[in-house]
Amino acid sequence: MKHRIVVLGAGYAGAYTAGTLARRLSPADTGITVVNAEPHFVQRLRLHQLAAGEEIAAPPLAEVFAGTGIRLRQARVTAIDPERRTVALADADGGGELAYDTLVYALGSRVADHGVPGVAEHAFDVAGRPSALRLRERLDDLGRRGRGRQVLVVGDGLTGIETATEIADMRPGLSVTLVARGELGASLSAGARGHLRRACDRLGVTVLEHTEVAAVEAGRVRCADGTALASDATVWTAGFAVGPIAAAGGLDVTEDGRILVDRTMRSASHPDVYAVGDSVHAIGDNGRPLPMSCASAGYTGRPHGGDRGTADRPRGPERQAGVRGQPHQPGAAGRDPADGRRGRAGEAHVHGRTEGRADQGGHRQDVAVGHRAPDLRRTQAQAPPGRATGRGRDGGRVTP
Repeated sequence: MKHRIVVLGAGYAGAYTAGTLARRLSPADTGITVVNAEPHFVQRLRLHQLAAGEEIAAPPLAEVFAGTGIRLRQARVTAIDPERRTVALADADGGGELAYDTLVYALGSRVADHGVPGVAEHAFDVAGRPSALRLRERLDDLGRRGRGRQVLVVGDGLTGIETATEIADMRPGLSVTLVARGELGASLSAGARGHLRRACDRLGVTVLEHTEVAAVEAGRVRCADGTALASDATVWTAGFAVGPIAAAGGLDVTEDGRILVDRTMRSASHPDVYAVGDSVHAIGDNGRPLPMSCASAGYTGRPHGGDRGTADRPRGPERQAGVRGQPHQPGAAGRDPADGRRGRAGEAHVHGRTEGRADQGGHRQDVAVGHRAPDLRRTQAQAPPGRATGRGRDGGRVTP
């Protein structure tokens, strides 16, 4: 009987891991199934561009995995049962259960509201393709109403910076304000901060520093000091959080719900479960937890996980399968789904351009702010690894 590998999620980490395993393992010994709620691959690091008005490709996952032997199951994961080695699914046909021998948990993250009232009801976000498209529709509507409509971006991490500058660049008729709880770009080098401020000035982005948001309401944002900021569209970019499925299934997790793993990304509590991407609490080579980011997705999704010293030996789900490898297969296995080129750990290539990069362990962090907005990659020194940059993401650490 074939060893059954089930990969939950087909974002950067899940797609990369599934493709790499399909390329390295023999189909005579293993069967790989990828479960994803949506039929397309979402370039999450470019969703702020999609919201601002650019056309961003979303290739069908069936094409991404064509020729790899991977089975694609479009369904929503509702629960996992590590004791029975099953996954509960919901789909158009009613769902069911999917059994596994090895599970790769790559369900990613979602926007974190940090308990601020009104975020879910009144704010937009760029954490997913549907939400980015809703924001795009709103911006289109504001543009039809005439110049000067107010767009308020809450969050001083790189998601907020990229979103604010991209909207200002693509839609100059709108008035864009970026609300930062602390100093804008505080984690960046002095040169990068100066570059960022000059870019905001050039693009007409108003920056409100040391401003804490207490509530989001229809048509305005209330600040902790009692002031109110008018807003025709409030965009929430103040961090990311994981869902409750791993914790509910009994896996050992951190306080914020991320799965505890060893250096091969193996669950600390269930040896037949591995975690990659935003879902995992992994320690980088610098001894610090990796942030939620596209760069971390590549690092955690390598066949040997974070164990650099054993790169020549089968590790992670590959070792768990206990089967022989094979030469390269045709199709997209092991390649970056965004453009079909073979990816490498810690780097996300998109349409011939490196959006951001962190080395193996999050030591270096290069960033891109906006498509034609400031490019901090040329000026940023080694920022603290509280933030890696493949998506311009905040890793759940940035608060409004």
